[in-house]
Amino acid sequence: MSEPDQESNAEPSPIATRASRWWGLFTLALGVVRTQTTTARGRTLATVLVVALTVANLLLVTGVALALADDDGPGVDADARIVADDGGVHGSVAGAGEPRLGESRERAARLADRDGVDHASPVLEEPIRTERDGDITYLAAVGVDTDHGSGPESATVADLPLETLADTPADAPVVLSQPAADELDVEPGDQLALGGVESQSATVVAVEDGPEDDEPVALVELGVLQSVSGADADGLADAVLVWGDGAAIEAGADAAFPGAVLEGQGVPDVDALFGDGLALATSALALAVSLGLCSLLVATTAGMRVEADRRTLATLGAVGFSTGSRLLVVATTTLATAVVGALLGVVLGVAAIGVANALATATIAPSAIAALHPLLVPYALAVAVASTLVALPYPLALAARTDVLAEVGR
Repeated sequence: MSEPDQESNAEPSPIATRASRWWGLFTLALGVVRTQTTTARGRTLATVLVVALTVANLLLVTGVALALADDDGPGVDADARIVADDGGVHGSVAGAGEPRLGESRERAARLADRDGVDHASPVLEEPIRTERDGDITYLAAVGVDTDHGSGPESATVADLPLETLADTPADAPVVLSQPAADELDVEPGDQLALGGVESQSATVVAVEDGPEDDEPVALVELGVLQSVSGADADGLADAVLVWGDGAAIEAGADAAFPGAVLEGQGVPDVDALFGDGLALATSALALAVSLGLCSLLVATTAGMRVEADRRTLATLGAVGFSTGSRLLVVATTTLATAVVGALLGVVLGVAAIGVANALATATIAPSAIAALHPLLVPYALAVAVASTLVALPYPLALAARTDVLAEVGR
C-alpha cells in the first residue's frame, strides 16, 4: 500500500476527536438557545431580564460608590489632581501624615506654562489659629496659589471662588465662608491674626456661602499658609489642582511631577474605592446582594426551563447522548442566556448612570453622583457569570434526574 493511502486511512487523533465532540455539543447548545427564543420565549426572557436588572443595579450602585470615593474634596471643580505617591517621592516628613508634594509652586508654575494647561495651583490644607480682639478661633484653612491667575472664572476650592482671592491688592487676603465670618464676627475689610509656627496679619476681602456642611473655612494665599504652618521650607502642598486639556495635563504632570499620581480627567480612581470605608462598604454590599439575588433567580428560572425541556433532554438521551453531554448542554444554554442578560444589563446600567447624573445635576447635586470606569464592564460580566455558576447545580440536578424512557414514552 502506498504512503498516501496509509495517510488517508489513518484514524484521527484522540485530541481532535474530543475537540470535535465538544464543539458539536457547544453548537447544539447554541441551537437550543436559538430555539428557546421562539418556543420558550417567556422562560428565556425571564432569565435574561433577571440577570440584566441585577447587573444594571450593580453598575449603578458601584458607580455611586466610586464617585463618592473619588471625590477630590468639597467644592473642587478642577479637571485633574496631582498627589504624591505613597512612597513620598516628592517629600514628606516621616510619620507626619500623608505624603506631600515638594517644591509645589515651582513645579506647578512649569506645568501652568504648557500649552493646553489653563491653570495649576498647589493646594495645602491646615488648621490655623485666628485671633481677633483677644478671641481665639481655629479654622480649616485652604491655601491656593493665584500668582499666575485663578484659572477659569468658575474655579472654586472648598466652594470658595479663586477669582475673589486673586482680584485683590491686599498682601495677605482671606476669603471666609459665611460660618467662619459669623464665628469670628468679621466682615470684609477687617483684620485677622493668623497664628502657627509664625504669626501673620491678614485682611478679610470677601465672605462667601462656602461648603454645604456649614464648616468654617478660610481660603488664603498658599505662601501665607505655608509660612504660618511651617511648610514653606520645602514648598509642601497636599495636591496640585489643574484646569485644562486632558492630554496636555497628562504630559505636563509627567514632566513636572515625575512619580506623582495623576487623578481625574474624567476617569475615576478605582484605588480610591479601597481607601473610603463608606464607599467600599456600599460596593461590597451591592456585590453580595447581586451575587445572592442573581444566583437564586437564575436557579429558579433555569430550573423552570429544564422542567419544560425534559422531552428535549430525553430525546438527546435516546439518540445516544450521555448524561454528561446532556448536562453540558444545559450548562451551556444557561450560561449563554446569562451572558446575553449581562450584556443587556451593562447597557441598562450605563444608561441608568447617565440618567441618574442628569437628574441629580438638574435638581439637587452640583456634579455627577455616579462614575463610570471601563473596569466596571468586565466586573459586572464576571459577577453575572459567577452568579450563574453558583446557580447551575440546581438545574443540573433536575436535568440529571430526567427519565429518558418515561419522557420519550409520553
